[in-house]
Amino acid sequence: QVQLVESGGGLVQAGGSLRLSCAASGLPFSSYRMGWFRQAPGKEREFVAAITSSGGFTSYADSVKGRFTISRDIAKNTVFLQMNSLKAEETAVYYCAAGARSYGVSSTMGYNYWGQGTQVTVSS
Repeated sequence: QVQLVESGGGLVQAGGSLRLSCAASGLPFSSYRMGWFRQAPGKEREFVAAITSSGGFTSYADSVKGRFTISRDIAKNTVFLQMNSLKAEETAVYYCAAGARSYGVSSTMGYNYWGQGTQVTVSS
């Protein structure tokens, strides 16, 4: 059974930082592209960042470039999202996803498995 378990969310002031983690089990972790998405109340789920199966290439939404960093530890089956200079409008539930489908890395359709999400609240 595939499980993706996010952690590290919480309440932070605008301008602060958080580091999200996603522990994967039940799948060949090194074979999957990993992504982070977020969904604010009343809005669609949107792409944040992705990293290739090898960890050699990363992609980011324009809105987070230069502030967020995605990384993965293949030995620990874990993917991370370091978030700096957070903004109030980035308050959302953040989801980890594992994908092997031939869609664009920023499309939810490209991901086979999803975690339950972790709440990130940025106060202004």
